[in-house]
Amino acid sequence: MSILRSILYAALFAAAAFAISHASAASKADAQSLERGRYIAKIAGCNDCHTAGYLVGAGKVAEKDWLMGDSFGWRGDWGTTYAPNLRMYMANISEDQWVKSARTLKARPPMPYFTLNEMHEADLRAFYRFVKSLGPVGTQAPAYLPPGETPKGPYAQFPSAPK
Repeated sequence: MSILRSILYAALFAAAAFAISHASAASKADAQSLERGRYIAKIAGCNDCHTAGYLVGAGKVAEKDWLMGDSFGWRGDWGTTYAPNLRMYMANISEDQWVKSARTLKARPPMPYFTLNEMHEADLRAFYRFVKSLGPVGTQAPAYLPPGETPKGPYAQFPSAPK
């Protein structure tokens, strides 16, 4: 009976060690993915528009306040656009839905959708995971205003396109 018990304990120990080593590897991969997503948010300029005060504050905004959208408007011939709250947006879609959306997005200025469309899939997935890790907080940004409607809050005015 003691030999059987020893074999059982050895098998349980081996299974536990295997699970722990794989969990550790997964945790490291998750941490690397989140760090990559954080890096992308910074260098791709996502925070510049989607984080209130980030651009004018030279990036000195606490990470807990990142990517919650902004009420600052971007006005031009297209109307007035506002950077949406990505944290709330990502809370309502899957990672695969985000990748598909990022590949096909067409947006009004100043969103550089054409660069997002070309981002590597691994980077899109890392960004999604990072945004999800921040949690769905904040409020929705103001709704788009069509041409001719004047924004109530602060905005940047783009010159008319050359004809």
